[in-house]
Order: sequence, then structure tokens, then C-alpha cells
Amino acid sequence: MHDLNVLALLKGAERFVFVYDDDSREEVLDAIRDHAADPVVSLNWFDAAVLTDRARRQMAQAEEEHPSRM
Repeated sequence: MHDLNVLALLKGAERFVFVYDDDSREEVLDAIRDHAADPVVSLNWFDAAVLTDRARRQMAQAEEEHPSRM
């Protein structure tokens, strides 16, 4: 069973929620950047920076808690 990670950003009435496992971390980071680059989506580069920082912190915390898994 894979553990799942969740990144969520509440921005006004909008909700951005990304659910991913450790193997798809890079793909979710790419998706966040793609959303920030899309002028139709209200997720901006600051939001993307916050979310990617949270993802990196989640990874560091997981490594501390379960060093043998990484």
C-alpha cells in the first residue's frame, strides 16, 4: 500500500487539491507549475512556490520518519 500525500490551497472560492504518492512527486510539481503558467487558471507563481515548498517539506518529513523507505 502506498501512502498518499495531499497538497491543498484555498484561494477565495477556489480549491486546489493535489493528491499524489511519493513516486509521483515530480509529476505533481510539474502540474503545479503548468497551472501557474496557464493564464486561464488563477493559481499564480507565488501559489506554486508555496505548494512546491510544502511538497518538499512533506518529503523531508517522510524521510525523517521512515528513512528506510526513501
